[in-house]
Amino acid sequence: MPQAIKRQAIQESPVNPRHHVSAFDQVNSHLNKAFMSLDIPEVYRSVMQNCYRELKVQIILQRESGAIEEYFGYRIQHNGVRGPYKGGIRYHPSVDLDEVRALASLMTWKTAIVNIPFGGAKGGLACDPKKLTNRELQALSRAYARKIDMAIGPHRDIPAPDVNTNAKIMAWIMDEYGRKHGLSPACVTGKPIELGGSKGREQATGRGLFHIAHRVFDDHKLSIKGAKVVVQGFGNVGSWVANFLHDAGAKVIAVADAEGGVFNPAGLDIPKLRLYAVDKPSVAGFSGGEALDTREIFTLPCDMVVPAALGGVITPDIAKRIQAKIVLEGANNPVTPEADVILNERGIIVIPDILANAGGVVVSYFEWTQNLTQFYWDEDEVYQKLEKTLNSAYAAVAKIMREHKVNMRQAAFILGVKRVYDATLLRGV
Repeated sequence: MPQAIKRQAIQESPVNPRHHVSAFDQVNSHLNKAFMSLDIPEVYRSVMQNCYRELKVQIILQRESGAIEEYFGYRIQHNGVRGPYKGGIRYHPSVDLDEVRALASLMTWKTAIVNIPFGGAKGGLACDPKKLTNRELQALSRAYARKIDMAIGPHRDIPAPDVNTNAKIMAWIMDEYGRKHGLSPACVTGKPIELGGSKGREQATGRGLFHIAHRVFDDHKLSIKGAKVVVQGFGNVGSWVANFLHDAGAKVIAVADAEGGVFNPAGLDIPKLRLYAVDKPSVAGFSGGEALDTREIFTLPCDMVVPAALGGVITPDIAKRIQAKIVLEGANNPVTPEADVILNERGIIVIPDILANAGGVVVSYFEWTQNLTQFYWDEDEVYQKLEKTLNSAYAAVAKIMREHKVNMRQAAFILGVKRVYDATLLRGV
């Protein structure tokens, strides 16, 4: 008899259980404020809120044990009036249609804010990669690439790494796409350097976070040197921003991930912690500090807190208890709209994700450009261009903050919406 198929994903629901309202509705609530500030006509509001294309694909995987399992994957293309769709692919058990819609929308505004010629997209697979062997993970990734093949490409939609994906997985996707379309390095970004990846791409999001945070500290006459920082999440984004902050003289006093945390009021030795975390599933157990309950990470007294894991983690209850001057959004959509209001009322500066963590997509753009021209840049050139791009974006957001008398998130959305709206009108859509 055939084996029963074990399902690895739950059908999407209209409301993500991590939030009181759907993640997509949360993003749209920020958009609505920008629409009102710019007096955007109603018909264009709908066009800019909704997604252009939504793919949901089924994947059947035979495990090495012989078990047959069912997975679901998604690729959402939100808006492409400013260029090819662009956005990462995440592997996580919580991935659903609503979450991917929200993340795709955020990418539209993020690419517009930093003024690179891309639209917004996002992808995801509802799976736990930690429970898969390397062979199983490769088979699942290649099957996913085949299922979305018709919707991606160097001039159509360019995926990249996100939560629980990396350069190795991008190499598999590039190779699978190339089997049908021929060698196409520009079909994905975040690849290994040996396969056309860009120097500086791995640390780009963390470097960008540090750079934008530095600008905000300077504007508010604060010093990063000696500042106390806590970081939630210690993957690619969290570990790199912690590293740059540590090198600049900040005291990263606490780090936490899904399994546990570590605290040292004198500051953690981040280089040692990064080495420790390479071979461990968690920062928990690091000897350079005390064990920390992950639930305490956002309530520690500090100068800046960095949510750098998943979305929706700073709820209204957490927002009331945060003891930081600044929230630097390393993750996508980590602060709920209700929590955002509370933080604003308390005078806590929130550096929004669509500006703060844009360093990754900026260097992805550089990688794509290098792939298309087959001319590659050294690391210093990448960093100089990244800094110039982020400086320009920050200056534009700060100008809108002054002119409209709004906070940084509202200003960033106004900037992004204005650029997408202008492109929409110019194309005659």
